[in-house]
Amino acid sequence: MNSQLLFLVVIAMVAGVILFRLYSVLGRRTGHERPPRQFPFISGPPKQAPDNVVPLPAPQRAIEAQPGDPVAKGLAAIKQADRNFDSDHFVAGARQAYEMIVTAFAANDRATLKPLLSGEVFAAFDGVMKDREQRHEKVSFTFVGFKALSIASAEMKGRNAEITVSFQSQFISATTDAEGKLIEGDPKSVRNVTDVWTFARDTRASDPNWSVVATHGEAHA
Repeated sequence: MNSQLLFLVVIAMVAGVILFRLYSVLGRRTGHERPPRQFPFISGPPKQAPDNVVPLPAPQRAIEAQPGDPVAKGLAAIKQADRNFDSDHFVAGARQAYEMIVTAFAANDRATLKPLLSGEVFAAFDGVMKDREQRHEKVSFTFVGFKALSIASAEMKGRNAEITVSFQSQFISATTDAEGKLIEGDPKSVRNVTDVWTFARDTRASDPNWSVVATHGEAHA
């Protein structure tokens, strides 16, 4: 009986030692654990989609780095010049900027357009808006969504980074004259548009914002 009791005590002691060691290895925090994974984000509050915007599936990554790919090389050069640059964040910002610009352009909203465009591009947009205002034309515009988006080129020009993005979007647009007569577009038809815009930024500037310095594609509204 005493031998059995002694055997049980020894087993209990061994088990206690094993549990203590497991706790010391697994239960303690060393301060070097990986933090929880965070999803990419864009500065500023989340953007609420208006009721008239049709949500489309999120696009795949705009650029997949391939050996010898000039776009990937250009993005790498921009990353080297600006350690804070992230291509996924840039693409998300470009999507948001595109929607803001085409919507503001249709509404003659110069206050929204000016900080997003270079001086030359803003002057071109402003000229079109002035012509519409002089003719008393009104644009009805609804942004539907994106069909596709891709980075067409990326490069460093001195200290300036330039990224050209191809947008394939859909929207509903109709222009009426002073008497309310339809002169362009269709208020009931979704229009497919492909635009190619170039964004630029001085990588040594404290301002992190990009601006549109060139536009190519179908005319809007």
